[in-house]
Amino acid sequence: MTRYIRRAAAFCLVLLVALLVNAARIQVFGADALDSHPANRRLMIARYHQPRGAIVVDGESVTGSRDSGQQLRYERTYTYGPLYASVTGYASQTYGTTLIENAEDAVLSGTSPLLPAFPLWNGLTGDRQPGGQAVTTIKASMQRAAYDGLAGRKGAVAAIEPSTGKILALVSSPSYDPGVLSGTGRSVANAWRRLTSDTNQPMLNRAIRQTYPPGSAFKIVTAAAALDSGLITDVEAPTDTPDPYVLPNSVTTLPNEPSGCGGASLAYAVTVSCNTVMARVGLKVGLATMVDTARRFGFNDASLRIPSRVAKSNFDTEMSPDQLALSSIGQFDTTATPLQMAMVSAAVANGGELKYPYLVDHTTTAAGTTVSTTRPRTYQQAMYPATAQQLQQMMIDVVRNGTGTVAAIPGATVGGKTGTAQNGVGNVGSPYAWFISWAQADGADRPAVAVAVVVEDASAKRGDISGGGDAAPIARAVMEAALAP
Repeated sequence: MTRYIRRAAAFCLVLLVALLVNAARIQVFGADALDSHPANRRLMIARYHQPRGAIVVDGESVTGSRDSGQQLRYERTYTYGPLYASVTGYASQTYGTTLIENAEDAVLSGTSPLLPAFPLWNGLTGDRQPGGQAVTTIKASMQRAAYDGLAGRKGAVAAIEPSTGKILALVSSPSYDPGVLSGTGRSVANAWRRLTSDTNQPMLNRAIRQTYPPGSAFKIVTAAAALDSGLITDVEAPTDTPDPYVLPNSVTTLPNEPSGCGGASLAYAVTVSCNTVMARVGLKVGLATMVDTARRFGFNDASLRIPSRVAKSNFDTEMSPDQLALSSIGQFDTTATPLQMAMVSAAVANGGELKYPYLVDHTTTAAGTTVSTTRPRTYQQAMYPATAQQLQQMMIDVVRNGTGTVAAIPGATVGGKTGTAQNGVGNVGSPYAWFISWAQADGADRPAVAVAVVVEDASAKRGDISGGGDAAPIARAVMEAALAP
């Protein structure tokens, strides 16, 4: 009898040890998995039990929190929601987070290990810090100028401070109010359904997530490749480009909008936008050099973050001669985000040194103590300083005497380049209007801003669309806001 009792006791002991081991396994090794399990409601309740930290523009919070009185207590609110949607993104209790709301979620939600005064404090106490702040680089007046300039038309604007890489404006149009997605329930689901089914795609961030054929605006990259490689040493010297020009290995004749492009110099070709000269220049530069030059401006980089992900701008690495000629004038498969084309203009304005673009200047605790700061850093040396200087003058000539005269600003030196990119199979779609530019106030030691604007309004008549007519006035308004005291 005693033997059976001992066996039963031993078996119970084994069961107890197994229970303790399993409990330890769950608490020590399985805790993180259980915490992050979608069915764990406690994390969601804790996440929304306190107000979310602010996203700040020009010293003013453009976000807030509303006490809903529900279990998921605090819902996100947005001041001037459509104006800043392409910067903030949304923070939804139903659909998650995007853009800065996503990239800086740990700070804004109070879970970042940088927020407590003492390292590991949150982990030891189990407490959640008050949500911190994400202070952006956006300048409110420039954001408003870009938003009002697009006036609801499909398109986007990106503006960069060339010497630092700070993104001063980032607008996508048409826009939406992210506040309608903040909470839960039928109204939020209906808003999501309405926004995601809208053929105008208001939730698409065209400034950083949509790529377009850059058209003639890309000729700045081709000119940089020609000058850096030594193919052209005198920008005023005539070229041997025929007009009309038949693309190599094809029967396609490349047209020119302006006159006088036959044998025109590089400077003249950029000023009035000669397709034939720039296509032949790109062909002579060669595929390898064109690919390398495009890469130094940021093309083909799938890792770019600002801190949100930026769509990769494309310049094909394998092409036939006729394809290379078209790619050199921003057609064929060449595509770019508006941010990428602002980077092209910024590199020229900054003497060839391209700074890494960024949107969050610094983050702070709820009390305002800085916990992280973004430092300017070099992305690439896109071209030689001498090349940048020559391109600056060519872009100035575009605004003074060429296709971009509408962008001129009294009291400032402005450089620009227009672009009208073909669109659709057989080019039957409405072209995209581009304008890239930079501006420097008279007496200033460096340019204040570089801008890229694209307008893709399919309702406009094809013959009425041009970079100089549609996009340049928007760029001018943004540059004027940048130059204002």
